[in-house]
Amino acid sequence: MGSQSSSGMSGGRSSSSDNPSDRSEAAEPSRSRRAADRQSAAAAATTTTTTGAAAAATGATTTTGAAAEEDVDLAEVLAYLLRRGQVRLVHGSGATGLQLVQSYSDSDEDSDGAWEGRLGDRYNPPVDTQPDTLELDRSEIRTQILLATASSTLKGRQSFTHMLTEREQGRCRGSSFSHGECSRIRTHFLPNYVSHKDTYQQKAFCGVYSEDGNMFLSACQDQNIRLYDTSRGRFNLQRTVKARDVGWSVLDVCFTPDTNHVLYSSWSDYIHLCSIDGDSENHTALDLNPDERRFCVFSLAASTDGKEILGGANDGCLYVFDLEQNKRTLKIEAHEDDVNAVAFADSSSQLLFSGSDDAVCKVWDRRTLREDRPQPVGQLAGHRDGITFIHSKGDARYLISNSKDQSIKLWDVRKFSPKEGLAASRLAVTQQNWDYRWQQVPQRALKRHKLTGDTSVMTYRGHGVLHTLIRCRFSPEFSTGQRFIYSGCSTGSIVIYDVLTGSVVSRLSGHDACVRDVSWHPYEDNIISSSSFPLVH
Repeated sequence: MGSQSSSGMSGGRSSSSDNPSDRSEAAEPSRSRRAADRQSAAAAATTTTTTGAAAAATGATTTTGAAAEEDVDLAEVLAYLLRRGQVRLVHGSGATGLQLVQSYSDSDEDSDGAWEGRLGDRYNPPVDTQPDTLELDRSEIRTQILLATASSTLKGRQSFTHMLTEREQGRCRGSSFSHGECSRIRTHFLPNYVSHKDTYQQKAFCGVYSEDGNMFLSACQDQNIRLYDTSRGRFNLQRTVKARDVGWSVLDVCFTPDTNHVLYSSWSDYIHLCSIDGDSENHTALDLNPDERRFCVFSLAASTDGKEILGGANDGCLYVFDLEQNKRTLKIEAHEDDVNAVAFADSSSQLLFSGSDDAVCKVWDRRTLREDRPQPVGQLAGHRDGITFIHSKGDARYLISNSKDQSIKLWDVRKFSPKEGLAASRLAVTQQNWDYRWQQVPQRALKRHKLTGDTSVMTYRGHGVLHTLIRCRFSPEFSTGQRFIYSGCSTGSIVIYDVLTGSVVSRLSGHDACVRDVSWHPYEDNIISSSSFPLVH
């Protein structure tokens, strides 16, 4: 297998348009209860992994004495094991035609099997032809974006040529276009052609621009972290850093605010801090001291002042590491399942977001976080399956979440979900019995009606989330006024949505396999995508 990063850069053409049940409140289980549930599932695994699918579904197996004493529902155990990836269904030669096979991976980023089969290539993600914009039309984000792009309404937008004519005739406010008018013009010229920038011999997992756009950071399964000089339109390899203490692959990377260091994580008890300023290459291992034997930080974020590192891990916890004290200062039992995504809400770094396989996004206040009483400020529920990524608009009010339910949701942190919403989302997750890493998306997973208590502002559909933790982001404020949301896709594309209409405005193809990470230059009109693809010999 090989791996490639591609850049879609703006050409001289305008971008084309591509329009193609309730449950009563249940008390949230404690961490100890969750551990007991996992032990019960493990006790039953020796029987379910060797039983035909039909028999397992009906509970027609013999459990061990311990599982029987706990009165374990085998159908629920099977659903749990499938969801966790501990077993998977394969075609067999028995009477049922299906077999359960034990998997040695229980998390999203721990197996090459998650990238094999290439089911995502054949998947045609459904697109909402008439997105429900009722809540968005009443929200403040609509006004914000229209102001940022010098637009009064969505309808009747002035054409580029009309705006040029107005300027030449001296009808602009001042002698030139305002910043908002410049942003509006640039929304007509989205990236629309692809050029290959680099090719690796193994899978690329991460790729992100620095805040000023002068550097690009890429992480690959070959344990190399590559830094590119992207200033003044260049894309030159500047340095290659050999990552340390890597289990399977580097899974997340980020720059420190001063861009003098990079942070990276893997299947390890440590987050690593590596200097990239000057000729020296100093690695510092930041020990998170977890309790889990197999531990991984799936998502990283650095505070604006560079003093604290936030991590989300496979044990359901949030970790805060203080660089000045050189120690872990907080371990918060945050979620019922893997924490796949963390983010700071804005430059103050006081509000934190976390997203998990329990399908809930939680909002935390750093100033009130306590290990002995981990209470979130609020919770956002509405997804039917696990959350793979979170990106903040940067204003401490709006954020987006990508999910295995094949949708992106836009949230307003002032509108938290009620208890019935949390219960409905929890129920929907427990009913998921397919594995997005290896299986195709079942039709039942593509339900479009909102769950009870879903407080999301908008839902976007048109991209595929299979194989891995696919990422999505808001487009840059400087060049687009954050008018768009863009996401990787299991089909090998970059999908760009209009935030205000929910429509797919562009679909950039250039990869033969899943696009995991995407990064839009903060000032220029190009997007870099990181993917895996088969080499052509």
